[in-house]
Amino acid sequence: MRLASLALVGLSAALLTAGAPERAEADGPEGAACNEQRAQPSLIRGNYAHKDGLSFGERQARLKLHREAIRYRTEHYGSVKGFSQPGSGALPAILSAEHTSFMGLSVDLHRKVVPAVRCVEREIRATCPGSYRPEYLSGFRGQNSFVGGEVSNHLYGIALDVDPEHNICCRCLGPAATHPACTRPGATIADRMRMPACWIGAFEKYGFYWLGRDELEDTMHFEFLGDPDRIVRAGR
Repeated sequence: MRLASLALVGLSAALLTAGAPERAEADGPEGAACNEQRAQPSLIRGNYAHKDGLSFGERQARLKLHREAIRYRTEHYGSVKGFSQPGSGALPAILSAEHTSFMGLSVDLHRKVVPAVRCVEREIRATCPGSYRPEYLSGFRGQNSFVGGEVSNHLYGIALDVDPEHNICCRCLGPAATHPACTRPGATIADRMRMPACWIGAFEKYGFYWLGRDELEDTMHFEFLGDPDRIVRAGR
């Protein structure tokens, strides 16, 4: 489970306010062109998660945005037990699971976001020189890791954790909070992760949001918050 009441840390103003224009980039999966896009602000957790000290109006606005974010995920990726609106008619998201790979490791993700992950991998291989290779990935998950009415994007198969043992979530509940990287005085987010910064840029270039920008400082976690219908453009 994760905490949902800590102060926001280092959120990117560009991601919180507006999406970036999209344009075709390098070849993506099966020769299609990868479209650059930013995370949609309405889907970013920091914009709808509960915060202490808000006025009644602000709390209501966040609750409304949260409901809309869940509805969007239901419409585009499928239903999650306990969170989808009755009568939506959406099939369970898990039925769209696809076994794929990322940087040589196997992972199960929603089939709609698999092309985005391939675009990210191509970008990393082209622009991120170095020897870093993850040892473990986590995609689809059956158990919710949030409290307070939130639902993890892992349940929709649109979130990917990269090397939890080396890219730490110090503000999550559980053993990670006592990791030496989290208890060392003066440690920065960069000190709590092994993954190079250029990996973050590659993910964010193609519609993913890095939860290291969230109050949780979850450095392992990427979630696809772009438009799944605009990941690639076939042909040239």
